[in-house]
Amino acid sequence: MRFTTDRPAALSALIALTSKQEGVTTAADAAGRRLSFSGVMANQLAYAAVVSIAETDGEVRAEAGGLRVSGASSLTLLLDARTDYRLSAAHGWRGAAPAPVIEKALVAASARSWDDLRSAHTEQVTALMQRAKVEWGRSDVATLGLPTDRRLARYARGESDPTLEQTLYSYGRYLLLSSSKPGGLPANLQGLWNNTNQPAWASDYHTNINIQMNYWGAETADLPESHEALAAFIREVAVPSRVATSNAFGADVRGWTARTSQSIYGGNAWEWNTIASAWYAQHLYEHWAFTQDKKYLRDLAYPLIKEICEFWEDQLKELSDGTLVAPMGWSPEHGPREDGVMHDQQIIWDLFQNYVECAEALDIDEAYRETVAGMQERLAPNRIGRWGQLQEWQTDRDDPADIHRHTSHLFAVYPGRQITPETPEFSAAALVSLKARCGEKEGVPFTAATVSGDSRRSWTWPWRAGLFARLGDSERAGIMVRGLLTYNILQNLWANHPPFQLDGNYGIVGAIVEMLVQSHGGVIRLLPAVPADWAASGSFEGLRARGGYRVSCTWRDGRVESYDVVADRAPNMSNVIVVVNEERRKVKPGNATNGKPMRDLGPAE
Repeated sequence: MRFTTDRPAALSALIALTSKQEGVTTAADAAGRRLSFSGVMANQLAYAAVVSIAETDGEVRAEAGGLRVSGASSLTLLLDARTDYRLSAAHGWRGAAPAPVIEKALVAASARSWDDLRSAHTEQVTALMQRAKVEWGRSDVATLGLPTDRRLARYARGESDPTLEQTLYSYGRYLLLSSSKPGGLPANLQGLWNNTNQPAWASDYHTNINIQMNYWGAETADLPESHEALAAFIREVAVPSRVATSNAFGADVRGWTARTSQSIYGGNAWEWNTIASAWYAQHLYEHWAFTQDKKYLRDLAYPLIKEICEFWEDQLKELSDGTLVAPMGWSPEHGPREDGVMHDQQIIWDLFQNYVECAEALDIDEAYRETVAGMQERLAPNRIGRWGQLQEWQTDRDDPADIHRHTSHLFAVYPGRQITPETPEFSAAALVSLKARCGEKEGVPFTAATVSGDSRRSWTWPWRAGLFARLGDSERAGIMVRGLLTYNILQNLWANHPPFQLDGNYGIVGAIVEMLVQSHGGVIRLLPAVPADWAASGSFEGLRARGGYRVSCTWRDGRVESYDVVADRAPNMSNVIVVVNEERRKVKPGNATNGKPMRDLGPAE
């Protein structure tokens, strides 16, 4: 932290350091330029913090309550706070004592100037932020000059502010790269910005949508390093979850799953969310699908995905017609427990599909690959009900007036990939269900204001934006972006459930990318859901497609003017199919190694 004044010797300060865990603050060194506290929590987690005056031209003296600085024109403080937590079940979730690590870090930071520290930080963040850019117009100068609260109020009245929308996208990426790094914990409900020891939902990891939504934009918006923190978390919480699963489901059951709420110690709370680990597995697969990192796949992702398949091999129930259903599932947070809820069926289909592709990529376990493919074929399928809807249950009892906030039975559309443009009947049924769940009524223009109050949550708008985008409904996808900014964004652009939780900030990144480029169906689709407000002109650079491709595009009047596909992570240089202005094109991707440009080889057969 750096404080300056342009008046000589005009800066004075009392520096205090207060522990939220009742640690006692003391002077930390003989020079009287440090304050520190340390202690041990009730769970035996050790903690410590130090604040140090790194630079000042003022006078410093210790006094009751802290350090007094007077007669200064500049003041630089260094703060380091740590625990001995370690993301490792094998080490009892404990690592190095915090105080020596703090000391080493402060010594290293003290040897560098403020300008050097800040520029290093700026360069690191800038490099990550500039990987993937989006643009669909720019707000006028007068609007850009308004403070954020007035811009939000103006936007809520229906005014245009494309730069505000783009800022929300960029801000979500910034929040994720800041709160989810390799070697650290994954992003949780409040991220690094929780300020209480009793946060909403314990600032934990909810396995029925929230933690997954946090990472919907990690790969497509080119922040794969952030995803590594989630993969490592899944690996470690699997250890105690295997024990809990065995205790709950039987000693003979292989694999593992989790309850709805998980902690950083692998603890499970609230009801069993039996499908949790299978949804986790989607993220393990997606990191490989986008990065093509074979070592990661072999060492971390594949063993976990296979183990979760084994859990479902032991759990699936055979019906009289030979089909398989997940027993006693739950469609979060809606309805009773029963066999074969579509939410579970769809996620298991996704799990099995991901496993087969991973096993093929590694060229291993051919026999079990066939077993899993056979189970996938026997899964009780999606059903279309009496009013044209995609059923949420095995029985046709969906209520068209039901406006529940969850859309769990639409997982197969997004973030899954079972329902795609290649399954038009199911896509149409999913759209019927989604419109009904939003409270849309015939003859009433659909706007963010007409969406039911139960659906105005930080996380519902992004999920529905992604769903509408996958279904090709560009206008409703755009309305979901507007709804989030209108009803569930605070004045500092944090998402508000209420209460404050960041899944909306993270999730909208993934949803916006789905409006611009999609790759879940085996082809790369450009501009699949660009609303009229964005159509005049725009561009994106550096968005990612599965298979290891970097994609860029410019458009005018809603049509692609130019595009580029570069195989910078793809293991081979094979051709890809790109859907451009609704035409399938065969493309030879550019080569990042030798600089060869992309070649459009013409219409695809």
